[in-house]
Amino acid sequence: MTSATQPTLYFIGVTTGASSIMKVFPKWADALGLKDTVIKGIDLPLHAPVEDYRKVVDFLKNDPLSMGALVTTHKIDLFNACKDMFDFIDPFAEELSEVSCLSKSEGKFCAHAKDPISSGLSLERFVPEGFWKKHGGHVALLGAGGSSLAMSLYFAQEKFGDNVPKKVILCNRSTPRLESAKEHLKRVTERINLEYVHNPTPEGNDKVIANLPPYSLVVNATGLGKDAPGSPTTDNVKYPKNSLVWEINYRGDLIFMYQAQSQQKENNLHVEDGWIYFIHGWTQVISEVFKIPIEGKTLEKLSDIAKSI
Repeated sequence: MTSATQPTLYFIGVTTGASSIMKVFPKWADALGLKDTVIKGIDLPLHAPVEDYRKVVDFLKNDPLSMGALVTTHKIDLFNACKDMFDFIDPFAEELSEVSCLSKSEGKFCAHAKDPISSGLSLERFVPEGFWKKHGGHVALLGAGGSSLAMSLYFAQEKFGDNVPKKVILCNRSTPRLESAKEHLKRVTERINLEYVHNPTPEGNDKVIANLPPYSLVVNATGLGKDAPGSPTTDNVKYPKNSLVWEINYRGDLIFMYQAQSQQKENNLHVEDGWIYFIHGWTQVISEVFKIPIEGKTLEKLSDIAKSI
């Protein structure tokens, strides 16, 4: 981390150099009129030491041409390590105790949680209108990190009325993350039925999925397949018929997605990858950092640019 010599957007993750955004962003910057702006990655190991997170945030906060950052994988750990360093924390970030976007505004260093917005926009692209009210399915979120918390918050919004899943199940390998999720989601239990399941092995997730009713949604929000190899399910997983399966990663070994695809025809599954989530996740952050509205034709243009690369 050396002082930026031109406007710079940072990507804080684990293996940022492998991300398509490194090739996509320069083209996006041209399209958005941010021609002198560059992107740089900052890689940290999973659950990095607190002092590492604070060093990164201190640098970004005080370096004039470091404009902001997208945070992936480290959303919860970075927030907990650096909460006292932010001048402004948006309501989603406060409620979820996570940060996916760092920006600067009127001299303030700001923390935002964009996942409830970007995950919601992504879900609305492939979940049919009125799906939950019509069919009464459940949602199984594999992983209890920031993405699963954000999706739970999204499903619990009052604007959906009775078009909400009958149950949202959060499964995780460790109990501390489940207990943390339960604490953060206390308020949403007024709107949706939440269940927390400790599954230290993929076989446990297989069992949860096998017991779901038809027309359910299963999401891989573990990071397995991208940040670490493997899948949160085994090759023996059995999906309920007419269900939706979402692999929120778009790169990596994607074993979870291939396991679901092997049952796609037999069980009439819709299997979605993480591409549109990638687009919305990044455009929401770029819009916040550079104060540029990105929607409609502009969003479609950026999506086309990314696909071409």
